[in-house]
Amino acid sequence: MRDHSSAIASNAEPLSTRYAGPAWGLLGILAFSFTVPFTKVAVADDGFTALFVAAGRAVLAGLLAAGALVLTKQQRPQGRQWFRLGIVAGGVVAGFPLLTSFALTEASAGHSAVVIALLPAATAVLAVLRGHERPPRAFWCTAAAGAVAAVVFAGFRGDGFGGPQWSDLLLLAAVVAAACGYAEGGLLARELGAWQTISWALVLSAPVMVVLTGFSVSEQPPAGSPAQWAAFAYLGVVSMFLGFLPWYRGLAIGPMTHVSQVQLAQPVCTLCWAALLLNEELTWATGLGALAVIACAGGAVRTRLRRSPEPSAPHSEPGARRTEFTEQPSTVRTPVR
Repeated sequence: MRDHSSAIASNAEPLSTRYAGPAWGLLGILAFSFTVPFTKVAVADDGFTALFVAAGRAVLAGLLAAGALVLTKQQRPQGRQWFRLGIVAGGVVAGFPLLTSFALTEASAGHSAVVIALLPAATAVLAVLRGHERPPRAFWCTAAAGAVAAVVFAGFRGDGFGGPQWSDLLLLAAVVAAACGYAEGGLLARELGAWQTISWALVLSAPVMVVLTGFSVSEQPPAGSPAQWAAFAYLGVVSMFLGFLPWYRGLAIGPMTHVSQVQLAQPVCTLCWAALLLNEELTWATGLGALAVIACAGGAVRTRLRRSPEPSAPHSEPGARRTEFTEQPSTVRTPVR
């Protein structure tokens, strides 16, 4: 991993970006698709508390991130970039892990995956709002339909509609948190670089996460099985750090609303992993719920892509490095070595 390895040079040969952004994004989504099943493994049978899993994996990832930043002698973010990194940290380092960890103490991995399938549409909505664009009415209609489908599925039980449970509300909040972190992180990665963005966010949140981890250990010392420790290691190394490298790179290449489509593969993969690894039954209700949410989310993103113009690349912030990601319709520039 070298200095500015995710940044973009201005004097390189152009390459087609039609598949570059989604390809990097898909690699990140494949890494993330194991997050929900492995979180379910880690919090099962009271081996680890939900707080330890959520905060401890951020501490583990923060150690890796800090080492990478020091070894490659990265410049520190400047000015308002710190505030924006706080949004990323609040969304994907603290918000999503904490909310899903507590939700998965009650909800199944398969059920959770269907609710989290709202994430593509939520990310697209945040990308639209962050870019101050005006998408067509159809975009908002399909995004709203996806939200309704997810809420209806969350409230459906085997004996009928009983209303969303507390765990479902936590999952919906996790979707909002992750969408904020993804949208802001994708924009910030054009200025700082993909792995640098998640690394600085992890370092920024490290003091709080260390305190939370220490508190969880004092309340209940972790006593997980080897499988649970392995799941925890994956969550810290891959879900919280390495998976963000290709994901934020794909979002930075963009356009974000295009790359967000690949998130539609995540609930499908997660359902498969839940069946294979956790022996969870794939019911007709789960399958229909997944199809409905994915169809609505896909429709929202595709409507946005088909009807709205490409957003322009953001202006660099004061003090930001001159090597930035630039989003262009037909070119990607090679990384600086």
